[in-house]
Amino acid sequence: MSKFLSVSLSLLEGFATTCLIFLLTLLLAIPLGMVITLGSRSRIKAIALPCRALVWVVRGTPLMLQLIAIFYGPALLFGIVGFDRFAAVLVAFTLNYACYFSEIYRGGMDNIPRGQREAGLVLGMTRIQIFFHVTLPQLIKRILAPMSNEVMSLVKDTSLARIISVSEIIFVAQEYTRQGLIYPLFYTGAFYLLFIGILTLLFRLAEKKTAYIKV
Repeated sequence: MSKFLSVSLSLLEGFATTCLIFLLTLLLAIPLGMVITLGSRSRIKAIALPCRALVWVVRGTPLMLQLIAIFYGPALLFGIVGFDRFAAVLVAFTLNYACYFSEIYRGGMDNIPRGQREAGLVLGMTRIQIFFHVTLPQLIKRILAPMSNEVMSLVKDTSLARIISVSEIIFVAQEYTRQGLIYPLFYTGAFYLLFIGILTLLFRLAEKKTAYIKV
């Protein structure tokens, strides 16, 4: 019983790291994704082309490879050592998900009729007012479903942090597996299922709250 309690506490610590990676990635990637979207839609090629290239590279390579490159790259290329493991995870995850979110935003914006923005200008609204009062509510409604899929993928992708020895929940479970215990590895499934279940309920609630928006 004491061993089970010890395992549970260790897994909870690993799960706390998992949750921290998840929350910080979302907080950084959601606004950065919008910046990348606006940049890629810019009429200035010097801004649009690098943004599009970044999205192409990030979406075309595995997150695991990006994580390894960001952690080991500074030391191998520039001789910079001591890059914090958690910081490397955060940078890799933020860039990766920001690029995926940017494509979701772009698809949502492209489906909003241009005439609505033009009508807003005719009525004397500024572009900022049009964005927040016309475009943004419809965008939120349109992107909820694809965003929910990406957010739930992020929950599971946090396990990749173990590649550079960040002690998230799977890393902790594997340490116990090396000691001959198999149940901690399956035990982690309960944590993920609970996390995904809570997110599912939150997104369903968000869909109900935005049901009044007509698109």
